[in-house]
Amino acid sequence: MNYKNITVAGSGVLGSQIAYQAAFKGFDVAIYDINDEAVESSKKRLVKLKGNYCNDMGASEEEVDMAYARLSFHTDLAKAVADADLVIEAIPEVADIKTAFYMELGKVAPEKTVFATNSSTLLPSQFAEATGRPEKFLALHFANTIRINNTAEIMKHPGTADSVFDDMVEFAEAIGMVALPLHKEQPGYILNSLLVPFLEAAELLLVKGVADVQTVDKTWMIATGAPLGPFAILDVVGINTAHNIVQAKAAATGNPKFVELAHMLKTDYLDKGKLGRETGEGFYNYPNPAFMKEDFLKS
Repeated sequence: MNYKNITVAGSGVLGSQIAYQAAFKGFDVAIYDINDEAVESSKKRLVKLKGNYCNDMGASEEEVDMAYARLSFHTDLAKAVADADLVIEAIPEVADIKTAFYMELGKVAPEKTVFATNSSTLLPSQFAEATGRPEKFLALHFANTIRINNTAEIMKHPGTADSVFDDMVEFAEAIGMVALPLHKEQPGYILNSLLVPFLEAAELLLVKGVADVQTVDKTWMIATGAPLGPFAILDVVGINTAHNIVQAKAAATGNPKFVELAHMLKTDYLDKGKLGRETGEGFYNYPNPAFMKEDFLKS
């Protein structure tokens, strides 16, 4: 594995975490996003991450400052990838957006550059041709709060070179992840093959009017001993990501319940700026959500 310079395309909740984790482990990281506003939002997330690494990881002020100093910020894709050994794509979970991005990326990235998608549910084979370098393309999927939930699912498509796959396993370990190799394409990989149906089941209970958010979460937490219910998890994942996944399923299947659910998430949450934990409001209000109160599981 010869990676030194990493580019993370997409500076949202997870993209910022990926970039900072790689920088914390000593890699030089270029962060790319589509405009200055997105980049500025990323810088705010990254400043918060410095404090999180001190609190959660026992990192020193010097260590987190050095990690931040390894980051650079770009709105010009060609400049962001000019010396990239690896580009990790963490842009919205919309197939057309990803396809257009890879077609552009393939034109401006150096021949040496390997591409990896952090897609939660889409398959690398859907975009392999658009990259122009299918043998150097695969999936590298992280869980949220990657400094703590340090899984990295590495999934090849039929055209991925074995050497690229092996290098990605090595890179994942180099940035402090537990590398989880998948040798066959699977929508949702391992984590989301389990998680997405669980979250969708909770969302459908809500949209059908079976039970409210807190009752669903309370049921799950009491019955299983889990620290979070599905709606609390959705606030961490981000309601925008949840909407994109449901919207794609609604378009693919025409299932009226998924159409209704996508509409509900957009009108009741996204359109009102309720994007989840990051914005201070989603299914719960933060920083003191109801599920954290002492009597939540009793009342």
